[in-house]
Amino acid sequence: MSSQIVLTHIPARYYRPENAYEQSALARFENIPTNIFETIDEASLIVANEIAAQIKEKQANGELFVFAVAGGNSPLPVLCELVRKHKEEGLSFSNVVFFNTYEFYPLVSLNFGSLACQKKMFLDHVDILAENIYSPNPMMAKEEIYNFCKAYENIIEAKGGIDYMILGIGFSGNIGFNTPGSSINASTRLVLLDAASRKEAATSFSASESVPTSAITMGVSTIMKAKKVVLMAWGDDKAAMILKTIEGKMSDAMPATYLQLHANAHVFLNLGAASSLTRISHPWLVTNCDWDNKLIRRAIAWLCMVTKKPILKLTNKDYSEHGLGELLALYGSAYNVNIKIFNDIQHTITGWPGGKPNADDTNRPERANPFPKKVIVFSPHPDDDVISMGGTLRRLIEQNHDVHVCYETSGNIAVGDEEVIRYVSYLRNVCDQYGTGSDEIAKKADEIKHFLLHEKVEGEPERSDVLFMKGTIRREEARTACRFMGVKDDHVHFLDLPFYETGLVKKNDLGEADMLIVKEILNTINPDQVFVAGDLADPHGTHKVCLDAILAAVDECKNEAWLKGCRFWMYRGAWAEWAIDDIEMAVPMSPEEVRLKRNAILKHQSQMESAPFLGDDERLFWQRAEDRNHATAELYKDLGLASYEAIEAFVEYHPL
Repeated sequence: MSSQIVLTHIPARYYRPENAYEQSALARFENIPTNIFETIDEASLIVANEIAAQIKEKQANGELFVFAVAGGNSPLPVLCELVRKHKEEGLSFSNVVFFNTYEFYPLVSLNFGSLACQKKMFLDHVDILAENIYSPNPMMAKEEIYNFCKAYENIIEAKGGIDYMILGIGFSGNIGFNTPGSSINASTRLVLLDAASRKEAATSFSASESVPTSAITMGVSTIMKAKKVVLMAWGDDKAAMILKTIEGKMSDAMPATYLQLHANAHVFLNLGAASSLTRISHPWLVTNCDWDNKLIRRAIAWLCMVTKKPILKLTNKDYSEHGLGELLALYGSAYNVNIKIFNDIQHTITGWPGGKPNADDTNRPERANPFPKKVIVFSPHPDDDVISMGGTLRRLIEQNHDVHVCYETSGNIAVGDEEVIRYVSYLRNVCDQYGTGSDEIAKKADEIKHFLLHEKVEGEPERSDVLFMKGTIRREEARTACRFMGVKDDHVHFLDLPFYETGLVKKNDLGEADMLIVKEILNTINPDQVFVAGDLADPHGTHKVCLDAILAAVDECKNEAWLKGCRFWMYRGAWAEWAIDDIEMAVPMSPEEVRLKRNAILKHQSQMESAPFLGDDERLFWQRAEDRNHATAELYKDLGLASYEAIEAFVEYHPL
């Protein structure tokens, strides 16, 4: 039940050229051989097949195959395919020597960390010999680290060096935990983790604060000695780092760029991770283009930024000097292109996100009828609704639409222990004032408080009673925010999808039970309009899993009458907005509406400074949301359109 949403059609010839000549032209800005695939599975299969072939070749020659793998999510699809090959095709790993590229230090338990994840996903499922698994010891004494690191390098050398290494890339441009400033000559060593690395690693721990402050990692020189290095990246959120790695200048500020010097380094990407590379994002600079309306819009917006001119002031000369002469040939003049794209973007703007009644809706994003509409706003966590589309939500309610808000997960793990301690202390005081002081509620409050203060073991799954308290805190915050926005109490729904309820950061896979819950609410409300979180960047993230649950449910409802008249709009989260060529509905906000949205976000008090997943970004959620909405409005202004205080943007999803 995995969604494959592609907002922009990328011609295959951009990433699968037919010959070496075309490849050379397309990749002229790329400094590392790069392979781009439509899907993660397709890319992973190619890598897994190559690894399997080398393992078999080494077996035939009676040799060891030395395999090094980084932690994180990027290598997991390859490891899963190798497990399948072992179980279904008889691929043996008896001659494989495995090296863990890095491990967090110190760890309180071997049940956590990079090797624990690799064992769970790979090592425990194949016939690799235990004595052939090497990993930094995360529990050694500090005075042993220096000698251990030297010994680790010696073991690699004694095994004949690394034959094949799989790496991911971090959000600070790190490979392994070689963070900015790492020397190309660095070997295995203890490093302090920067804020970006700790934030990224938080998905393997209960919170950012639980991530160890350091790690033992193979150095850049260790990586550069490997006979083959494959760097893998998936999803839009890695696109910026991939662009700098492949097309940027080599620098210790971006350690991944050192791979430009490796004689046998290759990059494997899906289209999302490759989306910022020149041949995908700005193909007019490297080849003739297959022009469609979205690509033209992207090209014109880019040209405006380069020339610092609004759309209607672009000239023939601007087009010719910046690789866009094809558009002049197609449309005859800059004016013809300018007015077409100006009108196209102008028509995305609407103050009526639910459609304007008794109006010509020919050029409006939403149709006028039916009015009022039954609307569902799906929110992955109990605050994404107001963070991502609070202004639009308020507008829908003010314009008398029948709005339901459906919170897909409890969001319980994002509540800090101190919040629970505060609430159970309050509950205990209420019991003392109005109860007997010895009733079951008072006892439970004391028990939870004592557990959190004195007994809780970091990294263990959260207790069910604590999860209940954390989930309740988030529910009541969400209800308060909804009341503030004008949503009726009986129109607030908590779906509590089962995949989320593990008590850990690591969630279960999406299941049929999740889909059926979403299907039931859809068939109960029979909406005319649905808003969903459309963050497509992280294939393993909660937003993406929630989106998959909705789309799977919609597929199950394809024969329902309501679906034929329903439109689906995707919003994005607090960190990023849709690209200008994707935006199909832009809802402007006044300064007063921005203030109302901010206050709605502030109702989620547990998600302010104490929220565990704020990461290294010092802005609070309301600040991130406002900055994003202001930036979108500023972009529209720079393109020569009306100047607004802020804008929320949406992309329409068309069910298959």
